[in-house]
Amino acid sequence: MTQPFELPHFYLPHPARLNPHVEEARAHSTGWAREMGMLEGSGVWEQADLDAHDYGLLCAYTHPDCDGPALSLITDWYVWVFFFDDHFLEKFKRTQDRAAGKAHLDRLPLFMPLDPAADVPVPENPVEAGLADLWARTVPAMSAGWRRRFALATEHLLNESLWELSNINEGRIANPVEYIEMRRKVGGAPWSAGLVEYATAEVPPAVAGTRPLRVLMETFSDAVHLRNDLFSYQREVEDEGELSNGVLVLETFFGCTTQEAADIVGDVLTSRLHQFEHTAFTEVPAVALENGLTPVETAAVGAYAKGLQDWQSGGHEWHLRSSRYMNEGARSGAPWQSPSGPGTSAADVGALLAGAGAERLRAHTHVPFRKVGPSIIPDIRMPFPLRLSPALDGARRHLLEWSREIGFLGEGVWDEDKLASCDLPLCAAGLDPDATQEQLDLASGWLAFGTYGDDYYPLVYGHRRDLAAARLTTARLSACMPLGPEEVPPPPVNAMERALIDLWGRTTAGMTPDERRPLKSAVDTMTEAWVWELSNQIQNRVPDPVDYLEMRRATFGSDLTLGLCRAGHGPAVPPEVYRSGPVRSLENAAIDYACLLNDVFSYQKEIEFEGEMHNAVLVVQNFFGVDYPTALPVVQDLMNQRMRQFEHVVEHELPVVYDDFQLSDEARAIMRGYVTDLRNWMAGILNWHRNVDRYKDAYLSGRVHGFLPGRAPAPPVLV
Repeated sequence: MTQPFELPHFYLPHPARLNPHVEEARAHSTGWAREMGMLEGSGVWEQADLDAHDYGLLCAYTHPDCDGPALSLITDWYVWVFFFDDHFLEKFKRTQDRAAGKAHLDRLPLFMPLDPAADVPVPENPVEAGLADLWARTVPAMSAGWRRRFALATEHLLNESLWELSNINEGRIANPVEYIEMRRKVGGAPWSAGLVEYATAEVPPAVAGTRPLRVLMETFSDAVHLRNDLFSYQREVEDEGELSNGVLVLETFFGCTTQEAADIVGDVLTSRLHQFEHTAFTEVPAVALENGLTPVETAAVGAYAKGLQDWQSGGHEWHLRSSRYMNEGARSGAPWQSPSGPGTSAADVGALLAGAGAERLRAHTHVPFRKVGPSIIPDIRMPFPLRLSPALDGARRHLLEWSREIGFLGEGVWDEDKLASCDLPLCAAGLDPDATQEQLDLASGWLAFGTYGDDYYPLVYGHRRDLAAARLTTARLSACMPLGPEEVPPPPVNAMERALIDLWGRTTAGMTPDERRPLKSAVDTMTEAWVWELSNQIQNRVPDPVDYLEMRRATFGSDLTLGLCRAGHGPAVPPEVYRSGPVRSLENAAIDYACLLNDVFSYQKEIEFEGEMHNAVLVVQNFFGVDYPTALPVVQDLMNQRMRQFEHVVEHELPVVYDDFQLSDEARAIMRGYVTDLRNWMAGILNWHRNVDRYKDAYLSGRVHGFLPGRAPAPPVLV
């Protein structure tokens, strides 16, 4: 069969290596698969299928340094996960039987108890039998923290198969952002990262949840999945009727040819690997130092990162050799090898280095303060009506008085004119049209704190290239949010600290420490994201597209806003509902719509007047090497696609969540109210952008940009 496209040149700077215990793993996994009932009689695989897929070779390439027993166990895990995938395809996807598929998935977490001594049900099929056996053999060697993380990754891998099944039932192809997010869960690479820890070293708990380690795992995941999408397009899309494939997603989104979509997927794959390297070399050492890791713990993080690199190279080599995929004409990831044998054709060291170097360099070649304005505002779809709180005028007066008292107008960043240009009460009045005067005053204060901080960090610390002072400020802001009565905030030394202490006290009065914790985490996420922006500013680095979109949610303060929306929902809605895939998808779609909307309106302000590079339009320009008018429609289309996804989740996915969790009438009413809150949120944000002076050319051209004359803030006191 003719291949639908020519595979792109893959960026893989690390040579693949083969574990010497490969034959031991092959023999063991074959016997184990038969013992679990996965071969003859299963209705899914025969011996010939297992031999052709050669998962022993996959694991020997992806885990080249572990010993024989460890390699055999890891290979068994991969046999199980691929059998699960094919079993789910045959039993539920082809029949489109969602109810039976959900019943099957609901039982599987029972075979992964966090307590190794806990009883598990009697397995009823090969998938359950395999999972029970593997869990019992694996967890004794790992910590409780690893068990929780690996069990969660496994549950995501299993449960999000329902998302794929739902899309097949509806004939729906995801948008690019939705696809990247869901593919991480469905594709199982976070799960694979857990097995890399088993084969190399566990990530120390102190850094396991930090951004650098999360980015290592996510970039690893995205690269693994996008590579697989390229190799498996023919089998998945043309043979199996799958709609969850990155090439198909981009082909549909851009309306381009399959070859063009495959080339774009290859470019995104390369960008994600560059992001992996950037994070490993710049952010991981810093987070190890900040958290006081011992030499042994630091070495464990290094071994883990190296294990992820080995997986990339080894997984690529396996795709070149496995009969499961199309691989004709594929170039090796190791072009320095002699051009003979599988995986070494079309070797070209010069092309590899020139292409990779040009792509990496382009991220650092942005020239700030170029004339680009005025911003072009395209047609923006808004299907929801606007309502404004009648307390708006009172909130405007209160915010001006409060900003004077707090000191926002006395540090050289804002004056009354700039505060008025923001008209933050107008935004708050649209976000919560039913707010009382007190509620709208408080919401306006939170918006002022977030907007002021977003202006303050790049102006004060970027101007001095002072990352250390920014990190200190971020740590002090976190200390301004005590969880319990035994904690006392530090004496405030600037307007941001005074504002946060005041807002925190008014917002959390009557809250328990557990109720305060998510709100504090949301503020911490926002302020830490400002440091991430500052780091890129100092390096003059335009972010990777995927990393940008995900971090944009944090810099926008989205978790804070949504947390305040949910604060009054009460216990009728279980926390598991908010953590479910469809609800997170709903929230992220709304957040991304608002963030992209902001980037469209703020393009001139940020690029021309502030020298910024954190703007989706610029990120698209940089990634594709195109001009502003060409990049803008891409952002517009993505924004509108996120709105359509929001509507899709509300109409098709939330009713299923309500039924799956057997929500009460009260809980369903609360969730419907939450959907209304998000609709108001998006409509209010669009109205605010259309009406404020903050982003308009006439206002921007008449302002002093930078510190107000003679009023630059003093350096922070480093104590």
